[in-house]
Amino acid sequence: MDIAANVAAVRVQIADACGRVGRDPAEVRLLPVSKTMSPELIRQAYAVGCRRFGESRAQEAILKAEQLSDLDDLSWAMIGHLQTNKAALVARFAGEFQALDSLRLAAELDRRLQAVDRQLDVLVEVNTSGTPASSGCRSMGLPSWSPGCRPSMPCGCAG
Repeated sequence: MDIAANVAAVRVQIADACGRVGRDPAEVRLLPVSKTMSPELIRQAYAVGCRRFGESRAQEAILKAEQLSDLDDLSWAMIGHLQTNKAALVARFAGEFQALDSLRLAAELDRRLQAVDRQLDVLVEVNTSGTPASSGCRSMGLPSWSPGCRPSMPCGCAG
């Protein structure tokens, strides 16, 4: 697997897509998903400029974070559904969580983040289809989130 060539190809695709819609490619953040990838492959991607990686398995991600802790500016984004019992793991290493789907999980993340004196940017996952099989909070419930999920909390809603 040629990581450098793959990253370069994706960056060209991003630039082409941005050119078609008049957008600056610098506004687009590439988030390579490193799920199932070895620390060695992540190091290769890091060597060509990737600094943030997406993971969906908390236990696998924290092991990688520990193995790659010598890379000072490396950061992790948790993607996909997160069980409440995994919040303590995520609080220890992640800089972003992209699938917050309940106030219960937000409260648990806050509690765990306060215990380790860390911050976490979160993106709320919204189930716009209304189908029970899809994850995310119901869009009808979003206004009620504002008192329970504030940017001033360790678990700050970023979007």
